[in-house]
Amino acid sequence: QVQLVESGGGLVQAGGSLRLSCAASRRSFGSYAMGWFRQAPGKERESVATISWSGGTTYYADSVKGRFTISRDNAKNTVYLQMNSLKPEDTAVYYCAAYTTTQPIGVPEYWGQGTQVTVSS
Repeated sequence: QVQLVESGGGLVQAGGSLRLSCAASRRSFGSYAMGWFRQAPGKERESVATISWSGGTTYYADSVKGRFTISRDNAKNTVYLQMNSLKPEDTAVYYCAAYTTTQPIGVPEYWGQGTQVTVSS
């Protein structure tokens, strides 16, 4: 069982920044891909960004490219999402997720409880 604990969400004005963190309990954290997803009210959960086991490969949704950056520190079992130039449409619950593969293939196996991000206009 892998536990994922997100932190860093909150309320921010449009144009502001937030940094989300996700701490994983998995001992082999550095061997698996990770991702950030979000779900806005009335919408389906969507992938925001993913990162391979080494951090060498990243993927971003078109809506966040150039504004968000995913990174990981395998020594700290932590993955981050730096969010800049936030927009009201970025408002959502953000979830950290862990895959069981080295690349982000398919659906993640494990999910965090989510952290709310609210961007005011």
